Amino acid sequence: MRIKKNVPKIDRKRDYDMKLCKLLNEYYSVLIVEADHVGSTQLAAVRRGIRGESELLMGKNTLIHRCIKVHAEATGNDKIKAIIPLLEGNVGLIFTKADFKKVREEVAKYKVN
Repeated sequence: MRIKKNVPKIDRKRDYDMKLCKLLNEYYSVLIVEADHVGSTQLAAVRRGIRGESELLMGKNTLIHRCIKVHAEATGNDKIKAIIPLLEGNVGLIFTKADFKKVREEVAKYKVN
């Protein structure tokens, strides 16, 4: 699902919320990655590298906080609220079913020093 720029803001937020809820339901593991000084080309390369077993989601922290709180209340899964304090700064969420070590190594391949 692509988020389009010419759609009203409320619709984009609703679409993002639906996408995040879908990912929270589908995947059972989440990696939080820092994305300071990361270009769009680098993010695209990471997305290609983890495609198939994982998904990278970037977004506004306040929107992610709200979506997670609403999802936790709707599903009764309060464990997911534990990641909210970790969402500070420019971060992304990698939803995965694969081994953390394998995903971390794949993401590290695209790190620029």
